[in-house]
Amino acid sequence: MEYLKMTEERFEKLRSEIIDYENIKDNILTGIEDYEKIEYQKKKILKYLNATEEDYNDYHWQMKNRFTSSEGLSNVIDLPNKDLKYINDVASKYRFAVSPYYLSLIDPDNPECAIKKQAVPSAEELNDIGELDPMDEKGTAIHEIITRRYPDRLIIKITNVCGMFCRFCQRRRLIGETDKIVPRAQIQTAIDYVRENKEIRDVLITGGDAFLASDELIEWMLKELRAIPHVEIIRFGSRTPVTLPQRITKNLVNILKKYHPVFVNTHFNHPREITPEAKTACEMLADAGIPLGNQMVLLNGVNNNKYVVRKLNQKLLTIRVKPYYIFHPKTVRGTSHFWVKIEEGLEIIESLRGRTSGLAIPTYIINGPKGLGKTPIMPNYMLCLGKDKATFRNWQGEYFEIENFGSDA
Repeated sequence: MEYLKMTEERFEKLRSEIIDYENIKDNILTGIEDYEKIEYQKKKILKYLNATEEDYNDYHWQMKNRFTSSEGLSNVIDLPNKDLKYINDVASKYRFAVSPYYLSLIDPDNPECAIKKQAVPSAEELNDIGELDPMDEKGTAIHEIITRRYPDRLIIKITNVCGMFCRFCQRRRLIGETDKIVPRAQIQTAIDYVRENKEIRDVLITGGDAFLASDELIEWMLKELRAIPHVEIIRFGSRTPVTLPQRITKNLVNILKKYHPVFVNTHFNHPREITPEAKTACEMLADAGIPLGNQMVLLNGVNNNKYVVRKLNQKLLTIRVKPYYIFHPKTVRGTSHFWVKIEEGLEIIESLRGRTSGLAIPTYIINGPKGLGKTPIMPNYMLCLGKDKATFRNWQGEYFEIENFGSDA
C-alpha cells in the first residue's frame, strides 16, 4: 500500500507539471479547430474576387490574385483609416503581397491576430533600426545566388517569389518590385560550382520560395544535382505548405520523390496556420517519403509564448512535420517590433523539456552576425564537470550526480 501511495504521489506530481498547459491549450486554436471562421473569411474573399472554389484550389490563381494594396485588404478585413495609410507607406518601401488563402486565416475578431501581424504591413516597419543584411549573405556569397558558410553544404537561391511576403523577412532587401525566377544559365553556373567542389554533399534550394519555381525547372535542377556523385542530400526551403498549400500538387510531389533523398523544411509560426489544406499538403509530401522539418521564427506578439509553441509543435507532429529549429529573430531593418530577448527563447525551450516528447523539442538557434553561422543555445543542465563526477539538474529542477568514467589514455 505504501508503494502504491508513493507511485500515485509521483503521478500527481507529473500531472501538476502540465496542468497549466492543459487548462489553456483549448483556447489556442489551430486553423483546423477554428475552420468555421476561416471558411467564412474564405467565402468573403471569393465573393470579393468573383471567384469559384475551383479557382481557390489553383495555386496559379492564388498567385495572380495576391492582395497587394490596402484597398483590396479593406474589403476583406476591417482596418482603421490610419492603418490603411501606413500599409501604403510601408508597401512603397518594402514589398507587400499576401495570398487569398493566407489572408483567410486572419481572425477578424482579434486585433492582435498572429496571422495579421505576419502578413499585413504596420507603421512599425518604417523605422530604420537594424540592418538590411545582418547575416552578411552578400559577404558569404560565391556569386549572386550561392551562399556558403559551412564546409560541406551551400544554399542556391533560385527566385525572389513568395506566396506571401512575411513582414519579418530576412531577405526583404532581395524581394524587389517584380517576381523573378533566376535564369537557367545562372542556375547552371551554381550547379557547376557544386560539381567542381567535391566536398559539397548537401544542397539547399531556396529563394524566395523554392517551390514557386515551375515544375519543369525544379525537375531539371533535381536531375542535374542528382547526377553529381558527391551530392548526397537535396533540401528545399518552402513556406508554401503554410501560405499557399495549393502549390503542393500531385505532379510536384511525383517529381520530388523521383530524386530521393529529398528533404523539405517549411515554416509554421503559429497553430492557426495548421489548417485542413496545410495538413493535406504536408501529408502528400510525407506520403512520398519526404521528411518534413519546421523552422519557426520566434516573433514578439506572434509566438513568444510557451503555450503557443507547445501547441504548435505538438500539432505539427500530428501532420508529420518535425519541429527542427526555433530561430531567434534576426535584426533585419524595419522588423524591430518582432524582436524578443534571448531569455524568452530559453524559457520556451525549458518549458518543453520533460513536458512534451523529445520529438516536439526543436533546437533554439542564434544566427551569428556577419555570416558566423547557426549557433545553438539551451538551458544549462550540466552544472559542474569534474574529473571523476558531473553534477546536473533535470527538467524538474532536481539535482543529481553521475560518475565520470572513462579512460584517460
